[in-house]
Amino acid sequence: MGCCQSSMLLRVGERETHPEKEKEKEKEKDEPYRKQNNNNNNHRQGDGVDFSFSEFSLADLKAATNNFSSEYIVSESGEKAPNLVYKGRLQNQSRWIAVKKFSKAAWPDPKQFVEEASGVGKLRHPRLANLIGYCCDGDERLLVAEYMPNDTLAKHLFHWENQTIEWAMRLRVALYIAQALHYCSSEGRPLYHDLNAYRVLFDQEGDPRLSCFGLMKNSRDGKSYSTNLAYTPPEYLRNGRVTPESVIYSFGTVLLDLLSGKHIPPSHALDMIQGKNNMLLMDSHLEGKFSTEEATVVVNLASKCLQYEPRERPDTKDLVTTLAPLHTKPDVRSHIMLGIPKHEEAPSTPQRPLSAMGEACSRMDLTAIHQILVATHYRDDEGTNELSFQEWTQQMRDMLEARKRGDYAFRDKDFKTAIDNYSQFIDVGTMVSPTVFARRSLCYLLCDQPDPALRDAMQAQCVYPDWPTAFYMQSVALAKLDMHKDAADMLNEAAALEEKRQRGARGS
Repeated sequence: MGCCQSSMLLRVGERETHPEKEKEKEKEKDEPYRKQNNNNNNHRQGDGVDFSFSEFSLADLKAATNNFSSEYIVSESGEKAPNLVYKGRLQNQSRWIAVKKFSKAAWPDPKQFVEEASGVGKLRHPRLANLIGYCCDGDERLLVAEYMPNDTLAKHLFHWENQTIEWAMRLRVALYIAQALHYCSSEGRPLYHDLNAYRVLFDQEGDPRLSCFGLMKNSRDGKSYSTNLAYTPPEYLRNGRVTPESVIYSFGTVLLDLLSGKHIPPSHALDMIQGKNNMLLMDSHLEGKFSTEEATVVVNLASKCLQYEPRERPDTKDLVTTLAPLHTKPDVRSHIMLGIPKHEEAPSTPQRPLSAMGEACSRMDLTAIHQILVATHYRDDEGTNELSFQEWTQQMRDMLEARKRGDYAFRDKDFKTAIDNYSQFIDVGTMVSPTVFARRSLCYLLCDQPDPALRDAMQAQCVYPDWPTAFYMQSVALAKLDMHKDAADMLNEAAALEEKRQRGARGS
C-alpha cells in the first residue's frame, strides 16, 4: 500500500455515520441468536471469528496467553476451588478469549470433563459470555470462552471510579441476567454455580452478560460449590447441593446488590422490606434518580427470590416477566449508560512473530508504544537528511530547538505541547524526519484524533518507505477508525518489513 496515494485519506474522509441504520442494526442484533437457538445450531460467526465449539490444543492456548503469564490473569478463585481465568488472543484472530484453568484434581476423569464442557458448549445466547471450546491434554483441564473486556458488575457497582451505574442500566442488568438464566433453564441447564456480581460481565458494547463458567461445576461431584457467594442459599447449608431454586436465591442477592450498591445480608434486607422501609435499601449514590414504582417492583421480586423455602421462590420465566416491562431505555446503548468508551478491537495478530513494537501495536497499547519511541529516539532517521554547512541558518537552529522542545514534552507525556512544537518543526520544511511524524502521530492518538494520526503515519512512510514503525502506526490509527481489516493488513505488512530487515542484518 503506497501511503503517498490519496485513496486511504479519501476513505477516512468519506466515513459517514447513519444513526437510523445503527438503530436498526441494534434492533436486529438478537435475531440471529433467536434463529440459532430455534435451529439448535452450535455455530456463530462475527467479525471473521468462528465461534463454533471446538477443542483447542494446549500449544494454542499457551501462545494465546503468553504461556499463562501472570500478567494475563483476569480472575482468581478461592482455595476450595483453585482455578484461574486468563485473557488471551488466538493466532490470526482479532478478538480476545477467556481461558479458565482447572486443576486435574477437580476433574480427574478427562471423559467426564469433555462431556460436561460439550454440554455447556451447545448453548448460544447474546446474554451469555458463551463457551467456545476446551482443552483436555494430560493433566490440563481448560475452558475457552468469549472474552468480556469491560470488567464485572462488581467492579462497576462496588469499586467504581468515575460514576456509579445509573438506575436504567441496573434494570437492564437484572433483565439480561434473568433472560440468560431462563434460556439456560429452557435448554436443560438450570443449575448455575456461584451466581454473584463477579459472574456478570460487560462485553465490548457494554452489554451485561452472564459468564458461562458458572454453568459448569468446579468439580465433577459439585462439592466445591459455594466458594464465591457472600450469602449461601439456606438449603445448600443443609445438604451441600445446588438446585434450580438455589440459583433463584442467588439471583435475589444480585438484585439486592443492584438496589443498594453494596452487599446486604438477605435476612437484614427482608426485615427492612417487611417493615416497609424499602427506600432504606436504595443506593445513596443514585441520589433519588430512580422511579420509586420500579424500585418497589424490584424489591418485591428480590423478596420472593430470597424466601427461605425453595418452593416459594419464582422461576426464571417469572423473573423475565416481572423485569421486562421495566426496560424503558432500549434505544440507549449500554456503553453510553455505563459512561465508558465503546471497546475497540485491536488488529488481528499476524502469522509471523512480532517485535516489541509490533506486539504493542497489535494490543493498541499506546503507553508501550510511547516508551518504545522514547527509547528509540532518532536512531531510524539516520541518512534521511544531509544538510550542507550553508543550511545551518538561524532558522535551522530555531527549527531544531522546536524539535527539542517537542521531544521534552513527548518524554514528559505533555502531548498537546509536543504536537505544537513538532508542528513548528514540520512546517518549516527544511528538514524532514520520519521519527517526528511517528511521534506526532502517537500524540494525536493519545489526544483521540485518529485522522491526523493516520496522515502523519503515512507521511512517515513517504519519507522512509520501508520503515516498519510507519506501518505499525498506520495500523493503530486505522484500528481507531474502525477500519479493522486494513489495520490487520498494515500490521502484517509492518511485521514482514521488520522480518526482512532482520534477515538483512543477519546476512551482513
